[in-house]
Amino acid sequence: MTNSYDVIRALLRTEKGAVEAEDNKYFFAVKRDANKIEIRKAVEELYKVKVQDVNTSVMPGKLKRLRTQAGKTPDWKKAVVTLKDGQKIDLA
Repeated sequence: MTNSYDVIRALLRTEKGAVEAEDNKYFFAVKRDANKIEIRKAVEELYKVKVQDVNTSVMPGKLKRLRTQAGKTPDWKKAVVTLKDGQKIDLA
């Protein structure tokens, strides 16, 4: 059993996320091997809201360079969580 704080890494606060928050959709960076059921339970436990739907996607890492060394940031997973009507996460 994983801890809810381990599943949810961060609430992503972006311009797109601010627009989607009006439609009860919130973006989270989550653990790479977390599934939709674990994400749903973690959000409901941490934010005390009811989740309607969870969509996930694996975001590829970016290529980076430091002088002559080439490298890549790790891949990460993004979850779009849709809340039920009347539910809201306080971003303040």
